[in-house]
Order: sequence, then structure tokens, then C-alpha cells
Amino acid sequence: MSRARSGRLPVRRAAMAAACAAVLGTGACTPLDDAMAAIFGRSMRDQASFDPYEMTLLPPEGTVPISAGNYPAGPFDLNVGQPEGAADVPPPFTQDDIVNRPEVVDSLSNPVPPTPESLARGEQLYERVCIVCHGPDGAGTTGYIFELHPLMAAYPLNGDVAIARSDGYIYGMIRVGRGVMPGYGHQITHYDRWHIVNYVRQLQGPAAAAVAGAAGS
Repeated sequence: MSRARSGRLPVRRAAMAAACAAVLGTGACTPLDDAMAAIFGRSMRDQASFDPYEMTLLPPEGTVPISAGNYPAGPFDLNVGQPEGAADVPPPFTQDDIVNRPEVVDSLSNPVPPTPESLARGEQLYERVCIVCHGPDGAGTTGYIFELHPLMAAYPLNGDVAIARSDGYIYGMIRVGRGVMPGYGHQITHYDRWHIVNYVRQLQGPAAAAVAGAAGS
């Protein structure tokens, strides 16, 4: 390589570095983003906005997630990458089953006894997920949503209709939802749903205990 050509290389490199610095200093992301949008049809500046705790991608209905924490091995176990191990996972069901074939969920048996540990776990989850709509007493008119929007009272969990529902029905409601209530199957694990069922029964009081006793006899 001649001395003249080799002398021009540092000059070119310096010029390129200066040009890059100038581009970066004048908002290089904007023209680069515009170019990417022209090529791929989307822009980094135009993205969907998600609400807190919103699950943007639900699992396909009827599928069992692998090591997703929804079906741990026991009522107080957590999945940390091991294969899911629940032996009492119910068959798939949908909102249509709850509405038109309630016997599908009514036939589910609660595998978690209402021990103090289960009730404590159920209370923790209820206050984390359910209380905002149903309120601390389950009435549906004492929750945060009702305070902001009185016309959006949640279904009363301590009413006669809810008390008469089976444990499996309440479990199913938590799993897939119904009406304006969304499904929480992707957020609340299999056994945790039963913990919530046990705690809801405690909120419902002696009447619920009588119903549960009659169902078990």
C-alpha cells in the first residue's frame, strides 16, 4: 500500500467517526426507526400499552402449561422448573360448560382441606387478587372498584346463590371466569384456587359450612 493511500485511511476513519457522532447527536434513533418501520411495518415508538398485572398472552383453552406453576405437586409446593406433578388436575372445561353444563364443575372434588394453613393462604391470595372487586367481606359492594364505579358491583360471594354453589363451581369461576369476571387460571395455580375456595367459604360463614356438610354427607 502506498504511503498516500495509507495516509488517507486515518482521515477517512476520523471523518466517519465524526459523521456517526453527528448523527447520534441529532437523534439517530428517529431516522433509523423510520427506516425500520418502512421495511418491517412497525416502529419502536408505536407499541401496545398494557395494564398492570395484565397477562397479554393466555394459554390456549384446554392446554396444560409445562412447568408454568399452575399445577405444582402439592397444595403448598412451588414449581421451580421441575415437571408439573398434580395428580388431581381436572379435565379441561370452558365458560360455556359453567353456564350450560354446571355439572362439569360441580363434580370436581376439593382436594385441599380447610386447615388454618389453607385458610391463611386463601386469605393472602384473596386480598391480592379478589378483594379489589368483591371487597373484604365478599359482598361486592365494599371493594375498590365499587367505590369508584358504583354501577360495577361485583357478584356477592356471601349471598344465598353463591353459598349454594359447589366448591367445584367456585373453583371453575376462578379458573375460566364468567360474564364480566375474567379467568385467573393463568395467574392462580391449581391448588391456590382451592385455597381461595376454602377462604370464600369462611367468608360465607356458618351457612356455607352447612351447605358443605350436606354436600359431603
